[in-house]
Amino acid sequence: MCGSEVTPKPSGLSESALSLLKYAQGVVLGAQQASPTTAVPSPCISVCHMSADTGWCEGCWRSLDEIGGWGQTSNESKRLVWSRIAQRINAQMP
Repeated sequence: MCGSEVTPKPSGLSESALSLLKYAQGVVLGAQQASPTTAVPSPCISVCHMSADTGWCEGCWRSLDEIGGWGQTSNESKRLVWSRIAQRINAQMP
């Protein structure tokens, strides 16, 4: 036994998830004032590990399809992904 079997998972959201949530809310709110051609930033924070529980990246909270299609999708679709990220994180709030 290496100890990982008895190590509890941390409760609540990580600081990076809370920070991503705040940024996501800004992107979603800013979409109302942004022009359709305004570049939408990637949510990637270089913590690329897919959760077996959710199927989302533990760093950016996107699915593999959302990650893979990011470069080819429209700014409107990217804003929708940001909205889903915020919804996912909010759903995990204690």
